[in-house]
Amino acid sequence: MNDFIKACICANEEISDSIKDGFDASWFDKTTVGAGGDISSKLDLFAEAIFVKHLGSFGEIQSEESGVIGSGDSQIIIDPIDGSSNALSLFPFYGTSVARINADGILDEAIVCNLANGDIFFTHIGSSVVQSRLWGESFHPPHTAPNAEVGLFEKAYGNPDLVALLDEESLKFRAPGAIALSLAYARSVNFVLFVGKFRIYDFAAGLALCEGLEVIVEEDYVIVSKDKTIADKIEELIKKVILN
Repeated sequence: MNDFIKACICANEEISDSIKDGFDASWFDKTTVGAGGDISSKLDLFAEAIFVKHLGSFGEIQSEESGVIGSGDSQIIIDPIDGSSNALSLFPFYGTSVARINADGILDEAIVCNLANGDIFFTHIGSSVVQSRLWGESFHPPHTAPNAEVGLFEKAYGNPDLVALLDEESLKFRAPGAIALSLAYARSVNFVLFVGKFRIYDFAAGLALCEGLEVIVEEDYVIVSKDKTIADKIEELIKKVILN
């Protein structure tokens, strides 16, 4: 484990420790529109400040909240709180995502953490994806459910026609509302599907954790599955909706 990944884990542990007894009342306040286009909460900015403290020495940070922070040869893309609406609703599916891209434009590291339960996933270029726990000392390949019964469909609420087609094909899904986290769990579900506007903050780290899976990335949708047949079937349904 290199220094950058250690620093990311330390940042996540500090954030997790800060929220373990509940959210500060001020964190629910909304502030201004962030660089990613969403309105930032004080919780987002609180988490961002912790990441800047731990990662600022490694390169230029591009945050969904404040945009470009600092400078350096590496580009560090962070979503300080992935699933902000979940967090601010006290729905336990929210976390963080970090990806570092080197001076040659190659993604070196990716880290996604589920702050709600302490799961953390990371990978370094040329290495396998690893799963662990905050403050944990054991590291292992991501848990896999070979016969998963549900997929994860992010932005399902905006795609009712596709929802109907998935139902017709008995492709059950949940819509948890945190895309980087959903991608981190891709090995333990039937599929991960996103249909909508593609933002780098949402996908840089999450997709890097899907190495070895069937991954389809197009301008308006992303499909990930352990099973190529499932991925191809979902893409077929998407094209049917588009043609109609």
